[in-house]
Amino acid sequence: MIALPRVGLGAAPIGNLFSAVTDEQARATVDAAWESGVRLFDTAPHYGLGLSERRLGAALRGRSGYVLSTKVGRLLVPSSSVRRDTQGFDVPGDFERVWDFSRDGVLRSLEESLERLGLPGVDLALIHDPDDHLDQALSEAYPALAELRSQGVVKAIGVGMNQWRAPLRFVRETDLDVVMLAGRHTLLDQSGLPLLDACAARGVRVLAAGVFNSGLLATPDPSGTFDYAPAPPELLDRARRIASVCAAHGVTLPQAAMAFPLLHPATAAIVLGARSPGEVRTNAASMERPVPGALWSELRAEGLLHEGR
Repeated sequence: MIALPRVGLGAAPIGNLFSAVTDEQARATVDAAWESGVRLFDTAPHYGLGLSERRLGAALRGRSGYVLSTKVGRLLVPSSSVRRDTQGFDVPGDFERVWDFSRDGVLRSLEESLERLGLPGVDLALIHDPDDHLDQALSEAYPALAELRSQGVVKAIGVGMNQWRAPLRFVRETDLDVVMLAGRHTLLDQSGLPLLDACAARGVRVLAAGVFNSGLLATPDPSGTFDYAPAPPELLDRARRIASVCAAHGVTLPQAAMAFPLLHPATAAIVLGARSPGEVRTNAASMERPVPGALWSELRAEGLLHEGR
């Protein structure tokens, strides 16, 4: 069984998520994570049309003792377009993403990821966002990854999504090692609890991503976003109420947001995206401060934690 460090770096931001960062800043961000003790790194072809993989691979080259995760399901094919990318990354649109969860697509995706990373292998391969391709992902992508795992090409396999119902099918119908769940087991959204409970029962470990729900649990003000859109007033109010309870216990809202997913026994790690060394160091400092159990009790008593959590 693959050992999963408690905290990981999500490398979408260094793939120019929303806005560009320089190569130097991207490298400094990975270096800061390493210096803070982070040894789990997650990327994907989708992130910056391969830019995240290239930058992360360059920063990890020559290092050892880490766990590296990438994803399959989107192939990058050259495009003649001169437009910028239209899927949230500030990069040239010289490639386009093509959904492909076939066996050949999985093998090609991993081969091309290794070329971009410039590394001999990855430890964990995740089926990425197969929401509209579940049948093919279950019947073709999963068996391909299971074969690679049995051959020792990868150490572990899983699925990564921002919803919980489809991953639950994988947990029930396949032999996954890992589920990466983004945004569905947070202080604001505990809808993914049935998935986590199933993972705990089946011995599948969860990587909790999107712990800030894209921003509102880091910045509970009108500029905060929830799932990459303006936060609805009721969620903004809820985030502020949670922040008030946290403050009464000497805890910041981001600190509580990072600690909460780890309360569930299925959660092996949280994966935190960062675009600068400062963000990495701030997260690391927050993770080091203990969160009193009384905080969770009060949040439950105030009706701010659902599902008995």
